[in-house]
Amino acid sequence: MIGMMVFAHISDTHLDGGERALRRTRQVMSYLRGMPLDAILVSGDIADHGAVAEYEQAKAELTADVPVLVLPGNHDVRAAYRKVLLGTDGAEPINAVHRIGGAIFALCDSSIPGRHDGLLAPETLAWLRDVLAAADAPVFVCLHHPPVILHQALVDSIMLGEPDHLARLVEEFPQVVAVLCGHAHAAAASIFAGRPLLAAPGVVSTTRLPWTTPEKLTWDNTVDFADAPGVAFHVLGDDGRLTTHYRAVPMS
Repeated sequence: MIGMMVFAHISDTHLDGGERALRRTRQVMSYLRGMPLDAILVSGDIADHGAVAEYEQAKAELTADVPVLVLPGNHDVRAAYRKVLLGTDGAEPINAVHRIGGAIFALCDSSIPGRHDGLLAPETLAWLRDVLAAADAPVFVCLHHPPVILHQALVDSIMLGEPDHLARLVEEFPQVVAVLCGHAHAAAASIFAGRPLLAAPGVVSTTRLPWTTPEKLTWDNTVDFADAPGVAFHVLGDDGRLTTHYRAVPMS
């Protein structure tokens, strides 16, 4: 059994070279720096347009005195992401595994180049199976696209496709503690394959929920830019129990 670990989970910085996304990202990272965390997870849509300059901004801002783990989302572009953040090239899915604080983070690329919905490619599923089969510690499976319906029709229209493939893997390997995602721009919790499914709130904006407004939500009005950015704090206790706290980050 591992000792207690605490890590922050943020998502959807959408850095675009402009001041607004940069200011909110800086505020969130400033809020997190210096906390007694084991890691900070950023679950996709690091950049807004996938430009090299946006990843250079991300490389400068997404830093802390603990590991900062990033993975791609539907707004990210693999070539530029690889060039700046990894110092490599290639067009294949960007998957990575990290062992931190007695736990394993399997970072899966659920992006489909040129599209906003998601899918775990066959090579990603095979890679994840190998990671889980070799895991000798609790595992967090991390990806951008939610693999469940969150009851926000616009987000649900671009969720992870063919989630049953992932569900079968999660069900097969009991060391999976939870599935962590972003994309929704809203804090959300559900169950997936018998494990917690936890979505991080957005940094750049919040998605409005249909029962909170009389307006019919469209892509033009679904985003709330006034809401404060948010953070999830995941606490894995030494008894193996996962607890999550969500907090808004005050904007100065």
